[in-house]
Amino acid sequence: TQPALAKKVEELVASAPCVVFTWEASPFSQKALKYLDIAGAEVKNVRLDDPWDEGNPLRAELGKMVGRTSVPCVWIGGEYVGGFDGGVSEEKPGILELAFKGELLPKLEAAGALKKKKAD
Repeated sequence: TQPALAKKVEELVASAPCVVFTWEASPFSQKALKYLDIAGAEVKNVRLDDPWDEGNPLRAELGKMVGRTSVPCVWIGGEYVGGFDGGVSEEKPGILELAFKGELLPKLEAAGALKKKKAD
């Protein structure tokens, strides 16, 4: 049912400071995970292709919620920020543009999504 799917997506988004919905075979999903790791983010990777029968309905629900069904679908602090190099608006342009604008790290930090640095 739709309300159950929306609730599941909301629970997943709320389950970590940085949540990325991906497909294993998507090059942009892999890039997003790689560059978020380089940025120092602790990422919860929600694979929509494992298993497909559960992921496909979630992907459709994400599409209704954010206006696009492509992966990756990146959420920081419970807020959709776009994909890897694209998004739905100027405020949600994807992590690549956020990084170039100097906005990605502050967003990750504000959400508590940066890995804790080990004390020397």
